[in-house]
Amino acid sequence: MAITFLNIRHLRAFDEVATRRGISAAAKRVHLSQPAVTQAIAGLERQLGVTLFDRRAGGMFLTEAGALLHPRVQAMFAQLAAGAQAATRRRSAHEGPTPSPGFYLHSTSAQLRALIAIGASGSFSLAAQSLGISQPSVHRAGRDLESRAGVAFFTQSRRGVELSEAGDIFARAVQLAHANLQQGLDEVAHLAGRDTTRIRIGALPLPRSAILPRAIDRFLHAAPSVSVRNVDAPYDELLRALRHGELDLIIGALRDPIPAEDVVQEVLFEDPLAVIASPDHPLLTGARPDTAALLAQPWIAPPLSTPSGGYLARWLGLEEGHPAVRVVTSSMVLTRTLLLRGPYLAILSKSQVAHELARGELAALDIRLPGSHRPIGLTLRKDWQPTATQARFITALREASAVASKTARYSKNQ
Repeated sequence: MAITFLNIRHLRAFDEVATRRGISAAAKRVHLSQPAVTQAIAGLERQLGVTLFDRRAGGMFLTEAGALLHPRVQAMFAQLAAGAQAATRRRSAHEGPTPSPGFYLHSTSAQLRALIAIGASGSFSLAAQSLGISQPSVHRAGRDLESRAGVAFFTQSRRGVELSEAGDIFARAVQLAHANLQQGLDEVAHLAGRDTTRIRIGALPLPRSAILPRAIDRFLHAAPSVSVRNVDAPYDELLRALRHGELDLIIGALRDPIPAEDVVQEVLFEDPLAVIASPDHPLLTGARPDTAALLAQPWIAPPLSTPSGGYLARWLGLEEGHPAVRVVTSSMVLTRTLLLRGPYLAILSKSQVAHELARGELAALDIRLPGSHRPIGLTLRKDWQPTATQARFITALREASAVASKTARYSKNQ
């Protein structure tokens, strides 16, 4: 993920002026001259296109825009401080100079961008390509940051360059800090009448067809300048992206136990599973099929790591390696297509295939699945505070989920 910080020193000057309500006191804290602090604040205001302070005889007081930005900047520095301290604690005794936990205060945007790009690409040259600058510039920025911290952030591997444990810890803090800052910038832009928020969602299979289209369409009609980025990936990848600040939320089947201590889950509704087949499947006629009849059919199974895959394994003992399991996939496109082409069975939510069921393209077997109701909901970072725009989108998701919940309750009674 490419990141773009504003000037770190200017942001620190803004934070100190806002906290101390004066240029003189702030200048002492950031070790700059008063004219330099004044210029830093003026530069931020020009860059953002807003006035951040009301200059009065009694001091510098935050405007509405400044009051929106300040807590986000404070959260940004708190993330960087926590990451820097955790990273320097990972320093080995043989690494040389004494580590400097406050190094982040003197880092540059170029250095932070280089750290993230190198970690993502595993190469100085590929990082340079992704940032559109020269390889020596990336190498110098990364090594300067490492030297300033007094901790090894990079290690050589057969594949190229990898982040050390310390480097990975600080890189995650940088990404979370950037996410906090971006929220503040979005709030300031919204106040100025140009809301260009980009909402980033990690979506698991069910919401992609049953919830997200309804929520996104309704939300974007009321927010024409906002964009939504949807990421489809395995749950573990989405969780990592959420925890690193690359996603704002995950929507889909919740996990039990909760997957990490720094995330929270919100249940939106309970979703029942069903055995789905083509409308001409032989098990749709005659008596309700027993276990032997079910195991005699070719199955499309979800991965065991998913809630539906785990249920299928507990209920019928079907998982990868079982003779009846012919395909293992979490792809709804592939599952739907195979069901339409052959005598396969799959365990799905009726909400995911509601249109196909309504048109008679697919059918649900008359089989009771006790204990198959999965909680569907949101996974969020524990300390995440949504902007007003993000909060409205979450409201749209809740409203769309209420519609899906009615479908799930109807399906349960069928």
